[in-house]
Amino acid sequence: MAQSTTKPAQIFPSNFTFLNKLKQHNDRDWFNANKEEFLKEQDLVTAFAEGLLQDMNTHDVIENPSGAKSIYRIYRDTRFSKDKTPYKTHWSGSFKRAGKNRRGGYYFHIEPGNSFIGGGFWGPNAGDLKLIREDISFDATPLRKILNSNSFVATFESLKGEQLKTTPKGFDANDEAIELLRYKQYLLLRRFSDEEVLSVDFLKEAGQTFKNMRPFLDYMSEVLSTDINGLSA
Repeated sequence: MAQSTTKPAQIFPSNFTFLNKLKQHNDRDWFNANKEEFLKEQDLVTAFAEGLLQDMNTHDVIENPSGAKSIYRIYRDTRFSKDKTPYKTHWSGSFKRAGKNRRGGYYFHIEPGNSFIGGGFWGPNAGDLKLIREDISFDATPLRKILNSNSFVATFESLKGEQLKTTPKGFDANDEAIELLRYKQYLLLRRFSDEEVLSVDFLKEAGQTFKNMRPFLDYMSEVLSTDINGLSA
């Protein structure tokens, strides 16, 4: 009977080992000499991403056709950076929700000592940001209910993202939701220890973390895809 060639969907110590070595030897000569090891480790991370994609498709509709299509390239864009090291020292990837009415995205970042699962709205355009703020100013209760829920607090603690130090243009400094209106990004973040990432349960925990984002993403999606009467925009 032929053995299965399916790779386990998890993060392995060797994935971290390669990143640590790359951090010490971040140059093209070393990378090219160790390209075979890189490809082997990338295959393992891709298998993890594929398992995560399959899990996510049980509770959301994801546009990425495969885990491989979610993985970011290891090569850094150094054109506008003072740091000219050519390679990233982490594994990462993202998943896009399918359909114009499903807004927000999912992101995973695997790095020794700095692994996390994230999601939400990293760089909303001016129009989207205005719609979000107007809805919050009109009635912040639905969003506060999500942010204060047991599931949200246990998973993400609080809303994250850059904030204005002043009042957003067109809004009242005395608005009862001013602390929410000052956000320029609306992000959810959960950090994981190296031990957690290397656990066989990490795929399950990562998937559950993404699932716990849904109430927030669905709220934002409704705000961004409907008009004041609740009809599709």
